[in-house]
Amino acid sequence: MSGPAAGRSVLVTGGNRGIGLATARALAEQGHRVAVTYRSAAPEGLLGVRCDVTSSADVDRAFGEVEAAQGPVEVLVSNAGITDDQLLLRMSEESFTGVLDANLTAAFRVAKRASRGMLKGRWGRLVFVSSVVALSGQAGQANYAASKAGLVGLARSLARELGSRGITSNVLAPGFVDTDMTAELGDDRRAELLRTIPLGRTARAEEIAGVIAFLASDASSYVTGAVLPVDGGLGMGH
Repeated sequence: MSGPAAGRSVLVTGGNRGIGLATARALAEQGHRVAVTYRSAAPEGLLGVRCDVTSSADVDRAFGEVEAAQGPVEVLVSNAGITDDQLLLRMSEESFTGVLDANLTAAFRVAKRASRGMLKGRWGRLVFVSSVVALSGQAGQANYAASKAGLVGLARSLARELGSRGITSNVLAPGFVDTDMTAELGDDRRAELLRTIPLGRTARAEEIAGVIAFLASDASSYVTGAVLPVDGGLGMGH
């Protein structure tokens, strides 16, 4: 019989900035043992593991480091992702497949590796960070939107496959968040976006992290296969 979800072993991919870092900090504050993957700079105050999620060997090595330091991963937040925006006729096949590999196939890699320990422990939380764009689409983001939409099918398949072992699998669909990615938008584009958001503002990364923390907790034990929009109302109807 598993105890409460306090003090779980957590891994957040892409946890060195933005939503990933806010999530890692929120879960660490709740008393969990939290590791994050990074590619360039490790965050301060957290167990950082260098990992290229497009490499199965790298993923396996990173999990080995995390398991040695804090035990088998019980909560996985698959957050690492990239963009490579371009209109369809200008988008190369490499750009399309590269984004799918980093955002979707990588999520498969880390979920497969994490599920080993979760199945043995008969408890687990898989949380996949998607995007409002997965359901609404966005000009110039055919690769990104396809990769993020694919997470829904992946997560729901895993929810059916692993649910009898006490493992939940859910998707978060954030809207526009104050991160390095959205900081690159011009003032006009930002103003245009804000007009489409019923709450009239972008999200703080901490607001996304709070919902992920819920999905990682015992309070969400009967939530699986869900797609939770955290987008200020932007995606209503999708």
